[in-house]
Amino acid sequence: MKWGVIATGGIAQTVTADMLKVPDVEVVAVSSRDLARAQAFADRFGIKRAYGDYRELLRDENVEIVYVATPHAQHHEVTLAALDAGKHVLCEKPIALSSAQAEEMIVKASVEKRFLMEAMWTRFNPLIRKVAQAVADGEIGEVRMIRADFGFQHPFHESDRLWAKEAGGGSVLDLGVYPIALAHQLLGTPTHIAAHGKLASSGVDADAGILLGYENGAHALLSCSLVANTGSSATIVGTRGRIEIVDPMFNPTKVIINGVEHVTDDMGYRHQIHEVQIWASTGQVEHSEMSWVATMDIMRTMEEVLEQLGVSYEDTVR
Repeated sequence: MKWGVIATGGIAQTVTADMLKVPDVEVVAVSSRDLARAQAFADRFGIKRAYGDYRELLRDENVEIVYVATPHAQHHEVTLAALDAGKHVLCEKPIALSSAQAEEMIVKASVEKRFLMEAMWTRFNPLIRKVAQAVADGEIGEVRMIRADFGFQHPFHESDRLWAKEAGGGSVLDLGVYPIALAHQLLGTPTHIAAHGKLASSGVDADAGILLGYENGAHALLSCSLVANTGSSATIVGTRGRIEIVDPMFNPTKVIINGVEHVTDDMGYRHQIHEVQIWASTGQVEHSEMSWVATMDIMRTMEEVLEQLGVSYEDTVR
């Protein structure tokens, strides 16, 4: 398939480099608000066309699918425009700033019969797939507890996208989404949500501790932080064993299942790109491993966490 990349930041550069390692992927266009940056990006990755506005890229008839790598606050607008233009979409996580936005995007994809997926690349990591299969096969018995963290110290600047409310900043949307998504993958939708944390002067969450409770009594104790180096690891404890996901839990190279180590150097974004390529090119509109239901459940959980923390993006989403 022929891809277009919307935005030229760090994540766009990393993912595009991995895209070019996937057979049958051709990146034919890139856009940025700054045409010079788009052209520099195109030159670096051997991309044919550079645009100074994403709308110009969406008018490019050669582009079949777009990767939306903009700041969070622009995901909704750009994805809807891409779907309107008849493009398939892989949108960076979190897919939106609210469940209402996410639902609108999903409905649009359904109506337009175009593939749409939130870019939760962790689910396609070979070791995370091995962990999910081990849990499904009962290797550790019934899962009773998940502990997962993701935090680092990030200098405060109100204009920095991680701290700026207008960009959809904050620890939960950028970092907490990973522990929450892992808990959802292995335990499903929580019946109880409790959150506690601190707000930055910009109005976004600086850190958060999150407790998710489930109907069967299991729980997930999660944390995310932009002010403390918590690391990024996870532990899954069942009635007959345990699994350790070694840092970084969002892209692991080692997991330990009931004392047995499993390692890989085959990580990165290309597994996700490969899956999207297959599913979109065969007429599917969503992927079974990162379904629209999963995206909505995770978004609603984050929304409740943010509400309890006192974070609102209401002015941003208008």
